[in-house]
Amino acid sequence: MGERLTFTIPDSLDGERLDKAVSVLGEMSRAVARQIIDDKQAVLDGETPPARHRVSAGQVLSFPAPPEAEGIQPEEVDFAVVYEDDDVIVVDKPAGLVVHPGAGHDRGTLVAGLLQRHPEIADVGVPARPGIVHRLDRDTSGLLVAALSATGYEGLRRQVSERTMEREYLALVDGLFEVPTGTIDAPIARDPNRPTRRRVDPAGRPARTHYRVERAFPESRMSLLAVRLETGRTHQIRVHLAAIGHPLAGDRTYRPGPDRVKVPRLFLHATRLAFSHPRTGEEMAFESPLPADLAAALERIR
Repeated sequence: MGERLTFTIPDSLDGERLDKAVSVLGEMSRAVARQIIDDKQAVLDGETPPARHRVSAGQVLSFPAPPEAEGIQPEEVDFAVVYEDDDVIVVDKPAGLVVHPGAGHDRGTLVAGLLQRHPEIADVGVPARPGIVHRLDRDTSGLLVAALSATGYEGLRRQVSERTMEREYLALVDGLFEVPTGTIDAPIARDPNRPTRRRVDPAGRPARTHYRVERAFPESRMSLLAVRLETGRTHQIRVHLAAIGHPLAGDRTYRPGPDRVKVPRLFLHATRLAFSHPRTGEEMAFESPLPADLAAALERIR
């Protein structure tokens, strides 16, 4: 199965089943985790216990990196298509939709829906996430581009790598800002104590986020920001803004306390996407207004 991953069981997984620990730490489905365990490939302190075994904090667990997902089944999945041609497709992802299969999410993903619409993308890019060149968190809504051909994939991936693809978001956050614009330049790494979270860490991967204040709400002490990503780390906007004391409204992971105002979900929407067409070089730009649930929440704050 190739590369092996090694972890020290964190406090957050103390007492959990082995299959859950492998699933969470390896970011794979429970089914894949159980297969690895049943194949005696998961080693816990030198032993290969069954999936039901309870792990303890401090134990050392190693297992193979999860295999690339094969045979993702096409499914009817609800999402809006903003644009498509032979090379690219731009979608407006609803909140709650997972982009590709991962831990606890085997079915009903955006990838499954793309395969249903365009079976030819099965061989485009990485088998576990065909066509995908960037992601949005499950609870983030808005614009995302995927590749439908090898030319599309190579061109879009190059733009992501070279940071020339423009991705802008609207985010409602705690607090007011003394200056209208700013940049957060802080590396991000996985939180060793809570593997599903990320944190600012000097040893992490470089991450850079730009923001500007679109509107301030002094009475509720909230601000609506336009946020532009220069890099694309997991949870980057949420981690960076929380790190400077301005966590996102509705964020159940990175907020230190309850929301100041009532919002239906994480208030983060990918509102603008711009890139060069990978085949023609044409400059393309798309915009998506706030969806109805977030627009209504913002109107209540006003």
